[in-house]
Amino acid sequence: MARASARHILVSSEEQCNVLKQEIENGRDFAEVAKEHSSCPSGRQGGDLGSFGPGQMVPEFDKVVFNDELNKVLGPVKTQFGYHLLEVTSRS
Repeated sequence: MARASARHILVSSEEQCNVLKQEIENGRDFAEVAKEHSSCPSGRQGGDLGSFGPGQMVPEFDKVVFNDELNKVLGPVKTQFGYHLLEVTSRS
């Protein structure tokens, strides 16, 4: 079964998500931004979600995590929880 490791930042608006994505793309540390801005408890660990398989996260996550580019800031991804920036750190 496929497995992936990822980290994310959860915020309430697409606009904030885009601002944070730009900051990270301009050299700001993903984990630092997650600790400062993410409303998910994982923010305290730099947004780290650990390792998981398909179906363990919401469908919008799975689509990105199991198909898109590794080690790149992806998003905004809208879910019922808000807007996410995702970074897939490994996939097997």
